Order: sequence, then structure tokens, then C-alpha cells
Amino acid sequence: MKSILITGGAGFVGSSLAIDLRKRLPSARIIALDNLKRRGSELNLPRLRAAGIEFVHGDVRNPGDLEFIGPAEALIECSAEPSVLAGRDGSPAYVVNTNLIGTVNCLEWARRCGAGIVFLSTSRVYPIATLNHLSYRIDGDRFALDAVQSLPGASANGIGEAFPLDGPRSLYGATKLCSELLLQEYIDMYGIKGVVNRCGVIAGPWQMGKVDQGVVALWAARHVMGGALSYIGYGGRGHQVRDVLHIHDLAALVLHELEHLDALSGSTFNVGGGLECSASLAELTVLCREISGNEISIASDHANRPGDVPIYITDNATVTAATGWRPRKSTRDILTDVIRWIQENADTLRPILG
Repeated sequence: MKSILITGGAGFVGSSLAIDLRKRLPSARIIALDNLKRRGSELNLPRLRAAGIEFVHGDVRNPGDLEFIGPAEALIECSAEPSVLAGRDGSPAYVVNTNLIGTVNCLEWARRCGAGIVFLSTSRVYPIATLNHLSYRIDGDRFALDAVQSLPGASANGIGEAFPLDGPRSLYGATKLCSELLLQEYIDMYGIKGVVNRCGVIAGPWQMGKVDQGVVALWAARHVMGGALSYIGYGGRGHQVRDVLHIHDLAALVLHELEHLDALSGSTFNVGGGLECSASLAELTVLCREISGNEISIASDHANRPGDVPIYITDNATVTAATGWRPRKSTRDILTDVIRWIQENADTLRPILG
């Protein structure tokens, strides 16, 4: 692999993948394109520069910015407005134009230069109401999926690719699902090689966490720097659960997919930490207290947020069978890495995460 373009390349996922791939592919040309809209993404520019990665200040909504880069062998499409609340309280223009029109521009660029594509999608393609109909119970300080589920693709191990797709899922999820479908058409019609990864929660150092996206980094930051946190919805006890994937584990999968794109092309994989690397908010709190040495009070808000679900766990069975990949980092490993990063960079990060 001699040349790779990463869109959203100054964001948490894009920049982390770029730097990780640089270590694994020292002779490759790696280009990171980003519009720097998300606060904190500018902090990744010195990291990219130090790793010998080319940065282009551009926007996937503008096809000319992609053409300026010239051809490359592969595209890792990380650009996104990733909030499930995007467009709910205002115009949908940015989320639609970035996540959907931006994908069209990326696909056209890839078609013209013959680049293969690793497309980072989201578990949010699955409909909210259907996820809310999963059978689960309270197990200690968390919700747990029941062994018997009435929906295809659902089990005690989590959500597989056969889970139903009919129904509303948020503008974020809808635009990413539309982009998946377009990629499948480009694969079939133009012979592009491409893979879709439906990622759950991804975490690690250099994630600028917010309430609506990046909850692990947000939880860790509050325990290091102080500030307000709340258990929101589902009784306000912090029982809601997500699986968490370390960014370095994702990088290992992406490299494998790039190296085996011919064999894997057309595949759609659910990708996450899985049941073994999952935590409720209450369990996340305990880990943050243990690792940081700090304890903060957490408020309770019983009202559910729009678009939220009580439990989502990724079933990695398909991607593991196809690639041999599986997550290596535990939830404790992830939080240890994130908290250490925040402690070591507290002065720089306080205006963003504090």
C-alpha cells in the first residue's frame, strides 16, 4: 500500500488511524483531509506533522478539495457529523451534506482514481424503536440482554448484521446507511473494492468527548478535571450499557482490511468491543474512580433523551470469522489510557474537556 487518503483525518478516529498506520506502513504516503470543524481537532495537527502525515485543510462537501489531493490507492472514509442528535433542534443541512453528499464526493473520487475504500459506518444504522424492543433485564449495575430474543440478529452476545433495518434511526444513522448502500452500488457497478464497518463506541486518547458523542472520554475527563455528570434516562441509575472499542484495536482491523480488500470487498461488518468489553455508565463511574483516584457526585435525570437506547452490544462473530480479528484491549485498559492522556495534557485539554 503506497498511498492512503483519510477523510476526517484530523478527528479522533481519522488522526489516530493515520498515526497508527504510519507505524505499520512506514513508506506509505498518508494524507489526512479535514475541515477542522470539531473543536479540538486542531490539536491533532502537530501530531500528524510529527508522524510525517500530509494534512490538507479541506471539506468532503467540496469535490474540488478531493481533486486537489490527486489519486491514491485507498480511502479510509472517517468524515462525519457523528451526533445522533444532529439536526433535531435545527437545520439538517450539515449532517446530510457531510455524511451523505460528502460520501458521494468521496465515491466519485475513488471511482476516478480506482481507490479501494474502507468505510466507517455506525451501529446507529439500526432503528431506535427496534433496539428499544430488545429483551433485557437488570443485572447488578447494568442492563443485560436476555438469552432468548424475538428479533433476528439479536442474542445475549449482542447485535449482528442480520438485525432488522426498517424504521427511523436518526439523521446521523440514516445518512450513514444511505452511504453504505451507495458504496454497495459503486462496488457492483464500477468494480470498486470496499468494506463497511458498522462501529459502536470507539474510545482512546485524543478523543474530545461530548455529551452526545465520545462519552467514555467525557466521563474520564470529568473525573480528572471535575465538572457535572448525570445519569440520564432509564431510571437515572446509570444502567444503560455500551460496548467500547479501543482505537488501536480498530486500526489493526482497518490495516487487515486494506491488505485483504480483494477478498473482503462487499462485506459489511459489525465492529465493536463486544460483550467482554462493555460497561454501564455506573460501571464506568467505578472504573474512573479507581483509575483516577477521584470521586465526583453524579446527578440523576429520569427523563429519557430522544434517540437513546438502553443497551447496545456488538456481536463481532462475522468479522472475527472473516478476518480472525478480535478486540484485545479491555474497558479498564481503555480508561487507563484515556485518563493517563488527560492527566499528562491537562492544561492543553482543560478548555475543551474541562
